[in-house]
Amino acid sequence: MPILKVIVLAIVQGLAELLPVSSSAHVVVAEKLMGLDPSSPQMTLLLVMLHTGTMFAVIAYFWNQWKRTYFASSDAFKRFAIRVIWATLLTGIIGVILQKAIEKTVFKGAPKAQIEDLFSHLELIAPALLAAGVLILIAGLMERRLAAAQQKFYGDSVTMRQAGWMGFVQGLCLPFRGFSRSGATISTGMLTGASKERAERFSFALAVVLTPPVVAREALRLLKASHEAAAAGTPIDLHGSVVTSLLGAVFAFFAGLVALRWLSAWLEAGRWYLFGIYCVVASVAVFYLHHIGY
Repeated sequence: MPILKVIVLAIVQGLAELLPVSSSAHVVVAEKLMGLDPSSPQMTLLLVMLHTGTMFAVIAYFWNQWKRTYFASSDAFKRFAIRVIWATLLTGIIGVILQKAIEKTVFKGAPKAQIEDLFSHLELIAPALLAAGVLILIAGLMERRLAAAQQKFYGDSVTMRQAGWMGFVQGLCLPFRGFSRSGATISTGMLTGASKERAERFSFALAVVLTPPVVAREALRLLKASHEAAAAGTPIDLHGSVVTSLLGAVFAFFAGLVALRWLSAWLEAGRWYLFGIYCVVASVAVFYLHHIGY
């Protein structure tokens, strides 16, 4: 793939990652507009590696906050670790169940079909964006009321109940590009009584934990596709795909750092519901792109 396209996708990913507007949906739409196949193993690996780049940007940006809260003491870290494990366990259970259900219903009779085959369908990305937008709108419009009723408890992490709901919703996000993971989990945290700051901090921590196994899964998928393509006489440039993905991750890291530095303040100072409005408008735009043939 041309380096210029990789750079464009990395910048799109980096700019959209912090905001609850589904960075992966923006990358998939950009891929479609550039004539690329988002469902191919090379493209899904690139997408995951772009997320990896911005994951490291998130770690670099939030590290001091996490040290002050999650690593302030052994007791604070223990509470945080238990909540992360609980939320990630629920994410895995819900994500696997949902993936298997989709593969056995939507892809019934297609033995080689995979959940990634959905990633090129704008007609699915659009309603996912709409669903995320509605959830963000509800949390945003109730933000002041929720702030007045927020729970007071010992520590700076979310409660087990809040972590559980955030993990559950994160599992629902896994199969669908457009259903913003950060938007859905932060909104869920707010709706269950967490402050936006706590929900945001915990949501990004969950993303850091979730990314490595997803990267490993996509790397194995690409390796399997490479073997199948070689057996069919149409080999995939495995080395080129990996190098391109790593290059994209580097660009996404720097784009993410730039975006985080000037977007974070705007995110916290702004009104949460505005991101919901954006997702709803974006869903209409994606529906239109699907209508005209993308």
